[in-house]
Amino acid sequence: QVAESGGGLVEAGGSTTLSCTTSGLTFDGLAMGWFRQAPGKEREGVLCINWRYNITSYEDSVKGRFTISRDNGRNTLYLQMSSLKPEDTATYFCAARWHSCSASRADYLYWGQGTQVTVSA
Repeated sequence: QVAESGGGLVEAGGSTTLSCTTSGLTFDGLAMGWFRQAPGKEREGVLCINWRYNITSYEDSVKGRFTISRDNGRNTLYLQMSSLKPEDTATYFCAARWHSCSASRADYLYWGQGTQVTVSA
């Protein structure tokens, strides 16, 4: 029901955009979040956009570099990533819950399989 795309290998300082589509869900009622998990670390929240397009940031290190957006007409969530750093290397997950954002990954009902982003130094 939730699927990410994009990512891959990117050079430090470069940019890439991740996409996440949903099926079988009423997309415009969802809060959509991006999480990431680096090797050996816990999954952490990055950004979330709720059903009213309000954005919540959970990770200070991405401020000014990552942008979250949504296109309800396409049932698609985006994560624009720029000025990438090696420490951004992680598996990025898209997650959904109804209406409001939450910092807790346990509150999200629907998860994608994740997409790998590797930033080379």
